[in-house]
Amino acid sequence: FFSDTGIAYFVFAGYSQAYEDEEVLLVNNKCQCVTVTSKFVPSKDNPEEEILERNIRIIVPLKSRENISDPTSPLRTTFVYRMTDLCKKCDPVEIELGGEIYQAQQSTSCDGTETCYTYNRDKCYTTTVPFLYNGERKMFQAALTPASCYAE
Repeated sequence: FFSDTGIAYFVFAGYSQAYEDEEVLLVNNKCQCVTVTSKFVPSKDNPEEEILERNIRIIVPLKSRENISDPTSPLRTTFVYRMTDLCKKCDPVEIELGGEIYQAQQSTSCDGTETCYTYNRDKCYTTTVPFLYNGERKMFQAALTPASCYAE
């Protein structure tokens, strides 16, 4: 279309053909066992038109404990999934503005209290265990996810 000054502006709508028939991973939350993907598919109402289809896969860990680091805590019976919490990106990224580097987050609600329903293999989980040595009982920290707790 043309503006009042006679300059032509082009507006492009749609999506890149490079993503045709490709499923895009939006969320892979290992802590809450949720995977969200999206893909453009032909519309059932109009096959010449494509719509965005989202697939949400939730694995409910039925043997999960209320406190995953405490094997004596009761089994979890309530699981809460909020798309806004799953989709937030709290890892800081570096951006350049005016020749200076800044740290930025893509979400404003990152309080660091994510509820985990199972072990996130990227995080270190420990628990205190009793150890009997020479008749004396001592408490030690044991790694529940050793690969995440110890550098190779």
